[in-house]
Amino acid sequence: MDQLLQHILNALILGGTYALLGIGLTLIFGIMRVVNFTHGELYTFGAYMMFMFVMPLQTNFFLALILAVVLGMALGAIIEVVLLKPLRGADIDTTMLIMIGAWIAMQNMEQFVWSGIAKSIDNPFPVEPLVIGAISVSWIRIFVFVVACALIVGTSALIRWTKLGKAMRATFQDTETAALMGIRINSVYIATFAIGSGLAAAAGALLGPIFVVYPTMGDLAALKSFAIVILGGLGSVGGAAIGGFILAMMEELGAGYISSGYRDAMGFLLIIVILLFRPTGLFAQKERIG
Repeated sequence: MDQLLQHILNALILGGTYALLGIGLTLIFGIMRVVNFTHGELYTFGAYMMFMFVMPLQTNFFLALILAVVLGMALGAIIEVVLLKPLRGADIDTTMLIMIGAWIAMQNMEQFVWSGIAKSIDNPFPVEPLVIGAISVSWIRIFVFVVACALIVGTSALIRWTKLGKAMRATFQDTETAALMGIRINSVYIATFAIGSGLAAAAGALLGPIFVVYPTMGDLAALKSFAIVILGGLGSVGGAAIGGFILAMMEELGAGYISSGYRDAMGFLLIIVILLFRPTGLFAQKERIG
């Protein structure tokens, strides 16, 4: 029982960052109908920005996290304006090729700037873990979980209660009608891509101090992001959040009770099984983002 509780706790902490990745991608894919192949590289970008601020520049850890997220949002906005805005109305094949090219270019740039050597990030939290009975968890993981949950709640509140969120939901339902009602679609697209990119960068910045940072770390993260969106259902922010926790739970239990070598396979196996019975995902919503 103690081992099971430890696995569940680990899954909850990892699931928070998975949820950030899934929410960011479902916003972009749902509202803009763009298959964002750069999502994993934005995750990597956030991790490298965290490394740059904390290690060489010796910036305060918490300030570095904020800066990494802000820069991730800024990079996302630049990608949208420079690469996607000129392709408005283009066929999906052209857009996908452009985004694949951006993904490859970003990954090679990261390898050129930072080299292929894995890098670690120091954190200000105590080395001794928090121990509750037979369960232990490091303080940095607790911090990651709290921040991830705060970002999930904040994003959900933004979409449901703000003017921007209402514009995003209207654009998701019917782009042409939203434009006729005075909504600035280009501004909504820029904001959507920036928010989605910021969430991906936040996930990278949060997990960077726990693991190590390397140029190709975003490849698997991108695959998991798409898996979470498919699992949760396109257009459902809540579904993406729950899907992230479900994927993390399957990975953790699979690694703990079967083999760590099958950790990543277990989550994708679950998705295949679910899609056989629910092809639209667990929480698909046809009419709204939320």
